[in-house]
Amino acid sequence: MARANPTRTDPAPGAGTMFTLRAIGLVLLARWLYSMSQMGYGESLSAMASSPWASINGVFLFLLIVLPGARARAERPFHPLPQWLRQALRLFAFLCLLFAIWSIGVFVWAAGGRRTVNAITETNGWLVAAPALYAAVLWICRPRALWRTNAAARRFAIGRYAVSLDAATRTVVVWVESRKLGQYDARELSVKWPAASAIERERPVAYAPAARTQGGETGARTHGWARRSQVELLWDSPAAVGHNRQTVFRATLATEGDRSAAHALDATLRQV
Repeated sequence: MARANPTRTDPAPGAGTMFTLRAIGLVLLARWLYSMSQMGYGESLSAMASSPWASINGVFLFLLIVLPGARARAERPFHPLPQWLRQALRLFAFLCLLFAIWSIGVFVWAAGGRRTVNAITETNGWLVAAPALYAAVLWICRPRALWRTNAAARRFAIGRYAVSLDAATRTVVVWVESRKLGQYDARELSVKWPAASAIERERPVAYAPAARTQGGETGARTHGWARRSQVELLWDSPAAVGHNRQTVFRATLATEGDRSAAHALDATLRQV
């Protein structure tokens, strides 16, 4: 009797993010326990009981390792964490990073360069690794859209906003990070290019040579300004009395991917 081959199940998108955050939390906890063992657990616990900073670190490590409410889901590949947890980790990581930089800066100023290098060697690079870990948590929990742009699937990501269009029902769902912003009729939505419509409507490659002919680096500066311009998604519903022509969101086109997604969304909405 033939034996069925076992099917390989790929991890859900977002599982890697959860694994990385837990790994960082375990590394920080291991270093914390190691420092306590050198100082003595009894003395360390008594000192921590009266230290607000130790309480902040304790809560941060608990959230980082346990990740309450986190779940990897295919429909939210970049947001396996609930919004409150993402914001809490971002806040605690920012506070810890500031404290680490301040502590290390005071030590470097008081001890000098040679003693600082010796301290880094004696701690196996922990003086550099600790701020890097806090910065990594900040980067992982940064504001971002639910998914990457996939024009074929009618999914668009502009900054921290995500837009999904259902062609069958002509319905558009807009998300800001992992929070649903609203659901709209696609025929009532339009893309607006404020303050830079003449530049954004044209290809920046075609615009740059004309600007360069007028004076050196002017074209390069204008091209950079155009890439940093803003785009708006407008909702204009004749049925919504008193709510006509509202701005659903306004996003800055900080990257070339944002610009491409905005143009693709504009073209898609015009075809609906």
